[in-house]
Formats: sequence, structure tokens, C-alpha cells
Amino acid sequence: MSGREFFQKRYEQIGWKLKEVNLKQAIRVNQTYSKEKNLVNRLSGLGLHLEKIPFLNNGYWVLESRVSAGATAEYLLGYYSIQEAAAQIPVSLFSNLKGKKVLDVAAAPGGKTVQLSDLMENTGVIIALDVDKRRLNALGNHLERCHVANTVVYLLDARQVSTLKLKFDRILLDVPCSGNFVTDKNWFKNRTLKDIERNAKLQREILTKAIDCLADQGEIVYSTCSLEPEENEVNMDWAVKHLDLQIQEVDCYGNEGLTSVFGKQLDSSVRLCKRIWPGETQGFFVCKLRRSKKDESKGNY
Repeated sequence: MSGREFFQKRYEQIGWKLKEVNLKQAIRVNQTYSKEKNLVNRLSGLGLHLEKIPFLNNGYWVLESRVSAGATAEYLLGYYSIQEAAAQIPVSLFSNLKGKKVLDVAAAPGGKTVQLSDLMENTGVIIALDVDKRRLNALGNHLERCHVANTVVYLLDARQVSTLKLKFDRILLDVPCSGNFVTDKNWFKNRTLKDIERNAKLQREILTKAIDCLADQGEIVYSTCSLEPEENEVNMDWAVKHLDLQIQEVDCYGNEGLTSVFGKQLDSSVRLCKRIWPGETQGFFVCKLRRSKKDESKGNY
């Protein structure tokens, strides 16, 4: 059985039929620096025709482009970022970001970091971590281009975040994952269940360390671009049962999280997660978490 056939069978078992997906390019307008710039009309005049993405506040599909979206003066001035549509969802799930202390794990190349800063209106502080020194260069360039002034970047494994001795109001865990076939043409050939299990274990380790740094009343958004339940719903079921976390209801694009995975029944609250099957966007998974009320009442953080 080929890798494609193996994963196709898995996806059918959890309710989705494998299909080919052709992604449209998407951008996200950086509102803090593009106010009153009439950006959509300006880009249209350059031959970059956009359509509002209905499930995003500041996202647009690129319908037609006579010029590269990454080569306009408006892009170089930081008025917008090139960011896949589903990837714009996780940051949007946080409440009241202004003035907050935010942790961004595995932050490079920086699309979500810039989005955080934009929604924070450059207030508060973002601590952005990545374990790959080369990727930090891309992150730094992205932050500089978009005029981000509230972010401190660390070369640090997220599992060592406690060494910073900080508590965070908001934590973005866009964790390292197995990815999916939409953005990697060789995905089916290169991926195995062992890869998925290894990534799922790393994700649990990161989540466990992040909890120690979460302030009282804090929020965590967990996301992956993986379709594999082990990295998504199964991990969230584990977090509810072992880390005393509660899954919060969110209003965003996507389907309910799976509560039955390959014959295993998960906690009913896992349905509050959002699973995004490839179609209009690449595959994605998002979940918003908070400490259980009993832990918050104890001040156990």
C-alpha cells in the first residue's frame, strides 16, 4: 500500500475523502500601518486584484496578479503580509490583546507574530521563540518590514521557556507539526505514522511547559497545519485529562473537532475545537484553552 493510499484510508475513517486542492494566494492587511491608505484600490491599480475572505477580518484572496504580491512598494512598507488564509485564524481567537504579555512559540517566519502585534496595536510585549537560528533571520526581517516594535526574539526551545521566568496573559502554540499534503507535494511519500507520533509527543511536551508560564485568567491558542488526529484532537483530549485545561468555544471557520478517532472516544468538549479540511484553505486545526476553574480558584499557576 502506498503512502497516499494509507493516509487516504485514514482520512476516510474519520470522515473526509481525499481530494486535490489548488490554493489561492492570500494576504492579510496590517491595519495598524495601512489605515486610510486605500490599500485595496491601490493594489488594484497595480494589477493585484483582491477579494475579501468572508471568514477573516483582514484577509483577502489574490484573484489576479500582474505583479508579485511580494514585490510592491506597499508590501515593502509593511502595509500587508502574505499569509495563507487558515493560518490567519489562530491569532484571531484571542480576546483583548492590547497591552498584554504574549508568548509566541515557534514564531518564525513571523506571519502570526506580525498579526499579534497588529491586533495589539504595538502595545504590550510579545516574546517570540524559535529553535532554528536561520529562521530567526526571516522572523527579524518580517518584524522590521512591518514596523513591529513590541517584540523580543529569543533563540530558545519552547520546552525551556520556564528559564525566562515570565508569566504570559496569552500564549500562541502554533506548534511544530507534520504539515499536510496541500503545501508539500512529497508529503505522502515522506511521512509515516512514526513521524506523527514523534511530533505529537513534542507538542505535548511544549504544551506542558507552556502551562507553567500561563498567568491566571490566561488564554492559550493551540494550532497545527496537520490533518492527523494524534497531533490535534487526541492531544487536546490528553490536555483536558492530564493538564486540567478546559476547551473554549470559538466562533471561526471550520468543522467541529472529532470526538471519535479510530474507535477511541474522546472527551466531549473536544468538539469545540475547529478542524479545517483542505478545500478553500490548506488543512488546519485550532483550539482555545484555559485553565479549569478549580485551578484558577486555587491560584495554581
